[in-house]
Amino acid sequence: MSFAAMMVHLDLERDCEQRVQLALDLADRFQAALIGVAGLVLRPVFAAGGVAVYGEPSEQDCRAVTARFDEMGRKFRAQGQHLKQIEWRTALELPSDLVAREARAADLIIVGPRHAGRPPHDLVEPGVILLRAGRPILVVPDVITPLHLRRVVVACKDTRECRRAVRDALPFLLQAREVLVVEIGEEASKSQDKTNLADVRRYLERHGVIVADEIWRRARGPVATELLELVRAENADLVVAGGYGRSRLGEWIFGGVTHELLSSSPVCCMLSH
Repeated sequence: MSFAAMMVHLDLERDCEQRVQLALDLADRFQAALIGVAGLVLRPVFAAGGVAVYGEPSEQDCRAVTARFDEMGRKFRAQGQHLKQIEWRTALELPSDLVAREARAADLIIVGPRHAGRPPHDLVEPGVILLRAGRPILVVPDVITPLHLRRVVVACKDTRECRRAVRDALPFLLQAREVLVVEIGEEASKSQDKTNLADVRRYLERHGVIVADEIWRRARGPVATELLELVRAENADLVVAGGYGRSRLGEWIFGGVTHELLSSSPVCCMLSH
């Protein structure tokens, strides 16, 4: 199993060079096509008496953004000229909407983490892409080292999302030096959890994945905190997990672990919904 095409989102107003380099390295490693995507909405929203007011962009604004897109595209293509195939796509719309729609062209979507308080016109919400794209996402911290896949943590939970994540991550897991299958649960579920972990281990080993250990831990506090502590202690460089969330009245609500992995993980996280 492999990735035939990857997609990476590029920010216009933040330095995302490390994310781009990671995407280039992964595309080269998997001999995959790489699609760069950038978007910007030119109708900033203002609140006036509780009513959303949209400002119409000027022709000059449109030309300036288009020129910026062209400049970024030239640089991106030059950086990826050694790849099997390199593409560049842009649109004057919210980046989250753009990436979620264009995701049909890729096996894996590479995005940055959640950032609270970013301006709406430049907002990239990885959780929205996770829930809408129908593809796994790789969330890349702002500061990242090369993804060597020395040790990968698979965060297990007996759910549809987790099963999908394990299968989606097989190209990474097959290249990993070793994989840890981990579950953090309650004492009352320990016996069943360990049975589930053994099933996941056998599934991965039947696909040729090197599984170093099964780890079960009792939750002594927030599960996300326990998981990220284990990731640091084990010196893992990738977390694979199911992504859980929903939309309520236009607000995106995520489970505690998913929320932390989208915003606070010190390493790359691959999530599937």
